Amino acid sequence: METSELRFAYLRGHEKPKALLREAVANNKMGHAYLFRGPDGVGKKRAALTLGAYVNCKKPLEDDGCGRCPSCRKYFSGSHPDLIIVEPDGAAIKIGQIRELKRQLAFPPLEARVRLIILEDIQSMRREAANSLLKTLEEPDPADLFILTADPAGTILSTILSRCQIIPFGPLDYEDMAQLLMQEDDMEESLALSLAAASEGSLGRAKLLQQENLLSLRQEVVEGLLHGHLDQAESIALIFRLSEKTAALKENTSEFLALLRQWYRDLVLITAGGPETAIVNKDLALSLQAAARQTSFTGLYEKLNRLDLAERQLKRNCSRTLVLETLFFDLI
Repeated sequence: METSELRFAYLRGHEKPKALLREAVANNKMGHAYLFRGPDGVGKKRAALTLGAYVNCKKPLEDDGCGRCPSCRKYFSGSHPDLIIVEPDGAAIKIGQIRELKRQLAFPPLEARVRLIILEDIQSMRREAANSLLKTLEEPDPADLFILTADPAGTILSTILSRCQIIPFGPLDYEDMAQLLMQEDDMEESLALSLAAASEGSLGRAKLLQQENLLSLRQEVVEGLLHGHLDQAESIALIFRLSEKTAALKENTSEFLALLRQWYRDLVLITAGGPETAIVNKDLALSLQAAARQTSFTGLYEKLNRLDLAERQLKRNCSRTLVLETLFFDLI
């Protein structure tokens, strides 16, 4: 990605958020704190960095940063001295991180007109950390711009919400996302479109699915476990093999189970006579049609319930391999 791409003109999708932020800058009506709320991996952090680069650009265009001045280049590389990014430490943003942030904010910006502070995934923030941050948001320094990011469903303190302007981010358009994947990862259009659909418009998730080769494993499970006409010994061997491969995904096992859930959702849709345009697994259309002729609503709901149970067990840190073996025996 070239430096010039850290501009609103190169930020795919999110037309309404971009228009709102550009208008705020143009009319000198920037808020002191924003909450970018939307699915993981759709570009919330990139949008925050793009806004920071724009407001501090040395040679701004009419409604965008130039992307090439020293300030823009530092934002692009993540090396700007007045850029602070706070990420969850493990599973949560902790009070020690907020105390360190407040220590840094006690000093004025080194070179930027506006210091940018990005706090990621604040739905993970512990209550004591959120309460510690609250006073800073109530009495901000005019030179500080806070951008908080969160998923759509996470719980956030109402006192935090009330002090932020909320900017909603939706999933990326599948065509736009496929173009990005083709440009950035040099992949074929058919694969890019499959990843865009399977990830439900999340670029970050699409890249994870590709990196972990999850679409191939999904196909192997679908064509073997769900459609295989095997004798008992072959079925048992297949289940153990697929369970071992899936368990090796470790923390990404839940992503694979989400792909299986999409498969069953598509089967429900086809069985109900729903529109083909709503199918996610278009690359497995023939397998879907074959499976739909051999299944029933009752059977599909039972399998979806088994997936729910497996996901709950994995969250309770049950044996990953044992959970998957039991699940696959129930799905066969």
